[in-house]
Amino acid sequence: MTWSGKSVLVTGAGGFIGSHLAEALTEAGATVRAMVHYNSSGRAGWLDESPMRQNMEIVAGDITDSGSVLHAMDGCDAVFHLAALIAIPYSYTAPASYVQTNVVGTLNVLEGARRLGTSRIIHTSTSEVYGTALSVPISEEHPLQAQSPYSASKIGADKLVESYYRSFDTPVVTVRPFNTFGPRQSARAVLPTIITQCLKPDVTKIRLGSLTPTRDLNYVANTVHGFMMAGDHPDSLGHTLNIGSGREISIGDLAATIARLTGREITIESDEQRIRPAKSEVERLLADNTLARKLIGWEPLFTLEQGLERTIEWFRENLSGYRADVYNV
Repeated sequence: MTWSGKSVLVTGAGGFIGSHLAEALTEAGATVRAMVHYNSSGRAGWLDESPMRQNMEIVAGDITDSGSVLHAMDGCDAVFHLAALIAIPYSYTAPASYVQTNVVGTLNVLEGARRLGTSRIIHTSTSEVYGTALSVPISEEHPLQAQSPYSASKIGADKLVESYYRSFDTPVVTVRPFNTFGPRQSARAVLPTIITQCLKPDVTKIRLGSLTPTRDLNYVANTVHGFMMAGDHPDSLGHTLNIGSGREISIGDLAATIARLTGREITIESDEQRIRPAKSEVERLLADNTLARKLIGWEPLFTLEQGLERTIEWFRENLSGYRADVYNV
């Protein structure tokens, strides 16, 4: 890695993946500016808990405000754009907010790059843009299918990025993570939902939605490694890169694995409010990571089991911050 001495902006730096990425870039010697969503309490999300907070410049702003974005980007060699609304269930309720944050926010970053002459934009996509797999494993050539307002907004953002590369030679690379998990993940995601319920001694039944969909789960350190390699490699410009493990597991089997690792015997109970509309559910995700391996030399650093063990331990130590009995939309 050659991040030492470079000035880097991470948007969405207070979030799950963003906070891990900001820390890793700082460790690699980069001068990190962390853009977090403005709030009246002055909180910086997960970075408030980070031992590296004092080694970063924290900038509060709003990704939907072009002036705020331009101010944060000014003077940075590279921008890792992770700021987004991500919860799929909430996108059924508030789709316009997803367009504003995910599409307009990305437009603001791209326009900022044109104005400032930023050397590299690393844009964050999601495996949800593929929808239910039409063929597996899923390569970057797989059709994009909008099966939720969230995925539609991310497809829109991805296509804007592609258009700026083709129209204006904007130096962009799109990183498409599959199902990232790890410490700090929001309880709205399925893996923290399972872990927190398994760790609560008074919980006897694990409440979940559909158990049959499969996901390609990738530990957060693997995803961060992919971002940094994609952002650093000269051959990645203009490309979209799948960052996934190449292994799938059903939600039901995932729950059984976590129960085994936490030493619990569980009964799974279906919770109707956790089930997506039938045509919106993504039934199968499995990454073809061939391009990332060949183009930038990326490969997972941790297996699913290794990542689960580290994640369970973190949740065990931080369980008080999660409410296992509440469905987080």
